[in-house]
Parts: sequence; structure tokens; C-alpha cells
Amino acid sequence: MRIKPCFLALAWALAMPAFAQTTPPEPLDAADCKAQEAVLERDMALARSRGQMLRRRELGEELAALQMRCVALPPAQGRAARIEKLEQEIRTLRAELERAEEQLRSLKAEAP
Repeated sequence: MRIKPCFLALAWALAMPAFAQTTPPEPLDAADCKAQEAVLERDMALARSRGQMLRRRELGEELAALQMRCVALPPAQGRAARIEKLEQEIRTLRAELERAEEQLRSLKAEAP
């Protein structure tokens, strides 16, 4: 039995969107994680109700991967923690500036 060329073209056209799918970007924070989890869980329930067990399993794997990425996210910083971090950074930069100014003064003092 010979396969017709138009059948191959049609199969290729239908398969391309599946190959072109990209992974979603990394969630930015816990709220993004929860929203994406909710979407995946809803899609899993829908696939289960339609009897699409393969689709449900794929969504389950995506959900597990998402949960692993979300666990790896650093905890959200509060406003006070961000302020403290910035203040510490400013103190560090001022100390570096003072050292650089001192080096400049000493170089100018050495000039003939």
C-alpha cells in the first residue's frame, strides 16, 4: 500500500503545532505559581471529564514540574526587608566611595 503525498503533507501540517509548543516562562512570584497551578488543575479536571487520560497525564507532569520550580523560588520579601537590603547596599557603596576618595587624595599628595 502506497502512502499518498497529500496525506503526508496533511499529517505534517497537523503535527507542527505540537512540535512548536514552547515551555511557559518561569513564574515571577508565588502569585504566578498559584495562578498557573489553578489553570493546570482546571485543565486536568476537564481532560478527566472528557476521558482524555493521556492529556490529563501530560498536564499532571506539567503541574509537577511547575510545583518544583515554584518550590525553588525565594520567599517573597516584605517591604521592610527590601528597605533594609537597599540601606545596606547604600552603606557598602558609601564605604567604597570613601576608600576611592582616600586613594585619590593620597595619589594627589604624592604628585611632584
